[in-house]
Amino acid sequence: MSLALAHGGPATADTLATANAGIRAADAGRHVGILADDSFEGREGGSRGGRAAAAYVVEQLEKLGLEPAGDDGTWYQSFGSLRNILALVPGSDPTVARELVVVGAHYDHVGYGKAANSYGPFGFVHNGADDNASGVAGLLEVAEALARLDPKPRRPILVAFWDGEEQGLLGSRHFLRVRPAAVADAAVVFSVNLDMIGRLRGRRLEVYGTRTAAGLREAVTRVNSDPATAAALALSFVWTIKDDSDHYPFIAAGVPTVMFHTGLHDQYHRPSDDAHLVNLDGIEPVARLTLGFVRTIADADGGPPAFRAESRGESDATKRLLETPAALAPGSPRGRWGLGTRPDPGDPRMPVIVRVSPESPAAAAGVLVGDRVVAVDGERVANHDEMIARLRAKSGQVSLDVDRGGVIVRADLGEKVAGEPRR
Repeated sequence: MSLALAHGGPATADTLATANAGIRAADAGRHVGILADDSFEGREGGSRGGRAAAAYVVEQLEKLGLEPAGDDGTWYQSFGSLRNILALVPGSDPTVARELVVVGAHYDHVGYGKAANSYGPFGFVHNGADDNASGVAGLLEVAEALARLDPKPRRPILVAFWDGEEQGLLGSRHFLRVRPAAVADAAVVFSVNLDMIGRLRGRRLEVYGTRTAAGLREAVTRVNSDPATAAALALSFVWTIKDDSDHYPFIAAGVPTVMFHTGLHDQYHRPSDDAHLVNLDGIEPVARLTLGFVRTIADADGGPPAFRAESRGESDATKRLLETPAALAPGSPRGRWGLGTRPDPGDPRMPVIVRVSPESPAAAAGVLVGDRVVAVDGERVANHDEMIARLRAKSGQVSLDVDRGGVIVRADLGEKVAGEPRR
């Protein structure tokens, strides 16, 4: 499966612009304000507040004209006293009709709080405005945008609102064990999770799971850098995988999965996680990034992305080791461009720059240690060895497109000519 941004996919540029324009901070704010109101009593799974929240989500979905994908033609997938809410966006290509992409967010929270799920004080309504009314709001905006797309993406997309996340990721685990008839014959080939996307600070967004399939970091970065998406967020790629949100059951099941998250804060699992603290303007670019990324996956050519089992053993410590700067050994040639790079088996198309020699063309062009090369003279890099061969064959000047914190930046390198200043 090719995960480059699908500019040439089924949807037209005008349709995409219309879909993106429908993602609005004001609408997200309305959803957050309602779901985080005291009347929902903290939306604990199985409680009357949780059921009221579910009824609100279903009311919004009914307005969008999506297909219910729960039990017996309903929106709900029930298990015990809990209920997932499932809506289907049918795909446009019958050849991939059984390859299901899931995008989800949990709608439950911890109710009035207790020692097992709250940092206190207990006995007060925990409104969970960020956790996870913000994710639900963002997903409703994405669902509305998907409903506007005509034609739809190639693969079917399941929009899922999970219940029981705070009780042990129960909703997503149940879905993976028992799927309703509407999607029972489909293979889940990818999932995206939105959890706590309401506290964007410094435009920094944490991205989990990009190691679960080769090429995911590049795909997220290209969508984030696309002017049509208008996201341009500062992405922090997290390699450590924990069982702390609904991305985990999918990864444990061998499904490539990405999660977007704006980070923890002092109000996490406390009664003070209220709507007035949510950065509503920040939900908008995160939702647009989600829409663009989900569409990239759903429209991609080839077969489903292969799950990288190695991702389960990787961590942020592994990341630091890979990205550790490398010093040039005494007496070693610096090279014409002044670059030192290292291959990344999890992102073979994105070699990491681990050395920039002083007073070199790379240094003069502003290339930084930690940048990742994605293209040479506008052509995508196939792998580390191919990139090196292309750079060796270049003379005079060369341009590099590099991923710098999730944004693609172009650097023009001019080769030093003997007796002349560097260009």
